Amino acid sequence: MNKHPNSAIFIWVALGVFAYLALPWYAYQDAGWYTVWHQIFGGAETANGVVQALAHGREWLLIGLLGLCATAASGFMPAGRQQGMVLMFGGGIGLLGVIGSGLLIGAKGWRFDALNVHFGELAINQFGMGIGAFVAIFALVVLLAFGVARRGYFRGDMFVSAAVVGCTVLLITFIAYPVTKTLQTAFLTEEGGWSLLAFFARLGNERIWGLGCLSSGVSCGVAWNTLFLALLTATGTTILGTMMALMAERAAGPKLQTPLRVLAMLPIITPPFVVGLGLILLFGRAGLANQFLEWAFGVPPTRWFYGLFGVWVAQMFAFTPIAFMIMRGVVQGIAPSLEEAAQTLRADRKKTFFTITLPLLKPGLANAFLVGFIESIADFGNPIVVGGSYSVLSTDIFFAIVGAQYDQGKAASLAWILTLFALAVFAIQRGLLGKQNYTTVTGKGDSGLPIPLSDGVRRTVKAFVYPWLAFTVIIYVFAFIGGFVQTWGRDYTPTLAHFKTAFDLQWGEFGLVWAGTAWNSLFTTVKLAGISAPMTAAVGLLIAYLLARTEFKGQGLFEFAALLAFAIPGTVLGVSYILAFNVPPVELTGTGLIIILCFMFRNLPVGVRAGTAAFKQLDKSLDEASLMLRASTLQTLFKVVLPLLKPALVAALVYSFVRSMTTVSAVIFLVTAENELATTYIIGRVGNGDYGVALAYCTVLILLMSAVTAMIQVLVGERKLGRRKGVAQVAAAH
Repeated sequence: MNKHPNSAIFIWVALGVFAYLALPWYAYQDAGWYTVWHQIFGGAETANGVVQALAHGREWLLIGLLGLCATAASGFMPAGRQQGMVLMFGGGIGLLGVIGSGLLIGAKGWRFDALNVHFGELAINQFGMGIGAFVAIFALVVLLAFGVARRGYFRGDMFVSAAVVGCTVLLITFIAYPVTKTLQTAFLTEEGGWSLLAFFARLGNERIWGLGCLSSGVSCGVAWNTLFLALLTATGTTILGTMMALMAERAAGPKLQTPLRVLAMLPIITPPFVVGLGLILLFGRAGLANQFLEWAFGVPPTRWFYGLFGVWVAQMFAFTPIAFMIMRGVVQGIAPSLEEAAQTLRADRKKTFFTITLPLLKPGLANAFLVGFIESIADFGNPIVVGGSYSVLSTDIFFAIVGAQYDQGKAASLAWILTLFALAVFAIQRGLLGKQNYTTVTGKGDSGLPIPLSDGVRRTVKAFVYPWLAFTVIIYVFAFIGGFVQTWGRDYTPTLAHFKTAFDLQWGEFGLVWAGTAWNSLFTTVKLAGISAPMTAAVGLLIAYLLARTEFKGQGLFEFAALLAFAIPGTVLGVSYILAFNVPPVELTGTGLIIILCFMFRNLPVGVRAGTAAFKQLDKSLDEASLMLRASTLQTLFKVVLPLLKPALVAALVYSFVRSMTTVSAVIFLVTAENELATTYIIGRVGNGDYGVALAYCTVLILLMSAVTAMIQVLVGERKLGRRKGVAQVAAAH
């Protein structure tokens, strides 16, 4: 039986009305909204939208309800442009009423003095929006998008229209709005007035753009330092990540593939300060390398490792796994039939690799480089640990915010530079890739055998990958030993006391007691990261689908907005969330939800880039064939496209979860006593000099995230392209 063409409209209208009638309209500060659900017909803090408007004097809330009524009327009209106009009018009026009143009326009445002058003091105020308001806004946004589709945009596809408009609203609300609110402070004088001169005065100084390094050998201005480091890191991580992907898929035997993937993934599931500590134990002033040089050659210990070289090595460890995850999916997606065709034309394996395989990796290479570049310029943890006197923009922004100067204008000006750097690399990437076609997975059957790498390429790959993986093992061995000895540097007696302090379990009068000091932070972190990871993966792959399969005005700006979170240092994003969501209309500060949202939109770009690279390899004929068989766009996405995106889905899920578990800078300002996270607990221990407990906690985190990563791999599975593997692995092993 065919569905009614307007059934989706009625469903979303019903959801909006449900939000007005059955959910608390405003955020309840003392507990979750579900705890006051039974009071939705009660007081001014817990009542639903209708009661708020009719009984508590907040009549402006009725505008949204009237908008829902207008869209409901469109459900009785035939599908077409006239119906689209009614939907757009109803959805638009409802959104303007709800969002506009939230922006204009706050906890003290009118939010702007000019409104007090023209309309007088407002007798009643309103709190931050709650679950009822958010659900109603969501329904109105979707209904407005349906109207856009009915008017003929997005080829009349209501799902695509709703996805584009909905994702745009999310990006504006949780990326553009808070970041803009922070960046605008770069144009404010100390008195609070607007001034372009203030902006240029903050930017035009020797510390930012100085070129003294060209003549004196000291470090340049922080802008050039950041740019040079980012180019080095992006190039290195892209090359090494690609080699690891080729090793895993084309050169490693079946016995080596699992250890190779585990070692390649190890840095990404580790808190950033573990790698820094391991490197310091090896190469610091009192590290083993300096001790050996002094013992063997009489070279006095120095701080040679601290600076550009140390930060670059640390970032290579931190960000190469991201490039590996992106490139592994791209290598998997190369159709063996193309390589077999080249060999049929008498091309050897080396020529096939450089003329067929490598050019087909361009989308992945460009995406891996872009992510590596943006990750590097936004990185805070590694420069602060091993940077020494080598200053970069992210550390300068941090000290501008939390230091004695507390200069938000300076921090915002430096953040502008990071944004412009990211925009420039984004534009260059798009220019280089252009409109070239890299499709390798089509609707035709392809059970070909992936061709093993040529001897020269395989030897080159192994010459770089194996030493790097061995170096990884050494660093982690030294870092983790610290959790099992009494006091590093003085007493190396083996002990489990640090684990007992953090994760002690006791049996009390009322049952099991989580007596360790770290349990609360661990449970909170797992809960918040577990909620944010699937949301991040879903939105990231949806945005990737929209970018790869649809065309609409403003698509470039849409893509840049999705990547903007990576261009902003985590400290700035955290402060932006505080400034934007500390007062009505959206009050989230102090809640777990603000941390979830920060996790989600901070990690969103990896899901977008991994999905975009994977989509470029899937022929659109797959979508078209499904649509011709009368499947909807939503059915095509879930039943045809998504099963072919499993590497990208795994990358998004794994990365978003482990980065949420290990992030520091983005949430350092958002945590509270009720929502303490694992990384803030560890930082507190490090600050107190209790390195044993900190490293013990890091060991537990790594084991936990390894188990979760393996579980995600098992649950999602591998992408099945109908290709033979056994012979390829045997060939690779030889």
